[in-house]
Amino acid sequence: MDKIKIKNLEIFANHGVFPEENALGQKFVISAILHTDTRKAGKTDDLSLSMNYGEVSAKITEFVQGHTYMLLERLLEELAQELLLTYDLLKEITLEVKKPWAPVHLPLETVAVEITRGWHKAYVACGSNMGDRKAYLQMGVDELAAHPLCRMGQVSDFITTAPYGYLAQDDFLNGVMEVETLLTPEELLDVLHEIEQKANRVREIHWGPRTLDLDILFYDDAVIDTRDLHIPHIDMQKRDFVLKPMDQIAPWLRHPVLNKTIHELAQELEAV
Repeated sequence: MDKIKIKNLEIFANHGVFPEENALGQKFVISAILHTDTRKAGKTDDLSLSMNYGEVSAKITEFVQGHTYMLLERLLEELAQELLLTYDLLKEITLEVKKPWAPVHLPLETVAVEITRGWHKAYVACGSNMGDRKAYLQMGVDELAAHPLCRMGQVSDFITTAPYGYLAQDDFLNGVMEVETLLTPEELLDVLHEIEQKANRVREIHWGPRTLDLDILFYDDAVIDTRDLHIPHIDMQKRDFVLKPMDQIAPWLRHPVLNKTIHELAQELEAV
C-alpha cells in the first residue's frame, strides 16, 4: 500500500486531563501516514484519484480544534475514525500526536501517542430455522449494513440445508455476507450478538434451533483462538452450508490455516 505523509502539523487546541488544559489550550503536533493506492493518480496526474493532503490537513485541524477530550488516546481514536469514514480512498491511517507542553514537571521534550487503524474484510455466516427464516436472515444483513462502522459487500444467495450436529430440528436457511469494518474482531462479535438478541435468539441447545445465528468466518487473514472467538471458524471445511455460499461470493479466498481456497475446500467436501 502506498503512503502519503503529513508531518508535524501544529494545532492549538483544548485537550487534557487537567481543567486548565481544556480552558487555556496548548499546542499539539500531529503527524499522519495515509495508506492508499496512488497508482491511478500517478498514471493520470489526476488529484481526484489520490488523497489531497491539504484537504486532509485542514480536516485534521478542524476536528482537533472542534472537540475536547481528556486523553490523547481518545483524540486519536475519534480522529482516525472520522478520517476513515470521510475519505473512500483511505484504507488505513497511522496517526501520532505529540504534546510538547505536557504538564509533568520533568525535563522532557515531548510525549506522544501513535495508533494505526484501518478497514478490515470479514465474512459473516448467517443461518435460521425458526419462523420466517428469510426475514430473519435479511434482518441480519440489514442490521449489519446499517452499523456506522461497517460497509456491506456481497451477500450470497440463501440456501436450504439439513441441520448439522443436532438433527432433530427443521432445515436451515443459510447465507454468507462480505463486510468491510472498522471494528475489531471482538467488537464485531459483540455487534453480531446484539443483532441476534434483536431476533430473540435463545441459546438452549448446542447446534439447536435458532431464529438467527451469526458467525464470523474470516477476518482478513487473522488466526484467533480465544475462549469466545475462533477465526477462521472451526470445522467450516466440513460444513456445506458455509462452503456453498462462500464459494458463490469468494471462491478465491484462501483459508489461512489449511492453505486451500474456498473452492478447493468445497470441491473436497462434495467428493466425500
